[in-house]
Amino acid sequence: MEQFIGCDVHKKFSVFVAVNEKGQAGQALRVEHDRQLYREFLSRLPEHSPIAVEASGHYSWLVDEMERFGHRPKLTHPLEAKRRMGLTKKTDKLDARGLAILLRNGTLPEVWIPPSELRDQRELLRLRLFLVVLRTRVKTRVHGTLARHNVHVAVTDLFCAEGRQLLTARLPELPAHSREAVAQELAVVDFLEKHLESAEQRLEAIMAVSPEADLLKTLPCVGKILSMVLMLEIGRVERFPTAAHLASYAGLVPRVHASGGHTRMGQICRNVNRNLKWALVEAGNLVVINQRRLAGSHVVRLYQRIKRTKNHQKAVVAVARHLAEAAYWVLTKQEVYR
Repeated sequence: MEQFIGCDVHKKFSVFVAVNEKGQAGQALRVEHDRQLYREFLSRLPEHSPIAVEASGHYSWLVDEMERFGHRPKLTHPLEAKRRMGLTKKTDKLDARGLAILLRNGTLPEVWIPPSELRDQRELLRLRLFLVVLRTRVKTRVHGTLARHNVHVAVTDLFCAEGRQLLTARLPELPAHSREAVAQELAVVDFLEKHLESAEQRLEAIMAVSPEADLLKTLPCVGKILSMVLMLEIGRVERFPTAAHLASYAGLVPRVHASGGHTRMGQICRNVNRNLKWALVEAGNLVVINQRRLAGSHVVRLYQRIKRTKNHQKAVVAVARHLAEAAYWVLTKQEVYR
């Protein structure tokens, strides 16, 4: 008799509950996240067991181990799964049993599991995005310190070669401790720049053997960095049934409220792939900045048409949605953007 297994994942342990074809639940089993103990448990399960795994920050290695033993892990959207369970109480056992029942009934809200290699490459990409955020925060602190002491450096970019020379010359104007703080912050910027360059070089090596990255670069205002984000965050484009599904995954489709013959479009969703959304909106903003160079193109006409009746923000999102759908067709047809 086939078993359907639910796995409630935590940081240090997982709870498993098996449900048979008749809907009868077995005993809850707690398995510590010691790799050897985990492998011993998986080896005792029936071959090719379907296992519903709650998506969390710890699922990656668990899924790899399940696949290694020939099982069929099904990654689950945690919020949607809890809605479908309809439970008023919450325990690890109830959550695991609820996942198993949803799996048995065919109503499990399943999430795509990226291949192990893609998950590894995404870590490098997200490291680069994280380092950029850190660099921006440190640079903002430097600007803030200078502003507090009325030290104005007459240069557009304070952190370019010329700007650094001028800033070094003006540092003695700061009090001792503030001067030391700025010096250390500049050292942190240099450190981050070094590691950013290393991460980008490794990403470029990955992109160099990817025809998809070259195709994505043909999208308006999508260059080296944004094409990396699009390629690694989209993954296998065939997992999306339509271009609209990809746009929805990127959070660029408004919510629809329709009742009694009245339809109202709400805000765009937040529970989406934020890195992909950022990349597409960033490309949309670049289209706006480069309107003159792209004059007459579809993306510019789209932005200007929406902006006349709505506002800048909604027009940029409309352009970003167009680029998301264009990315779908570029990758599906393996053709350059037209």
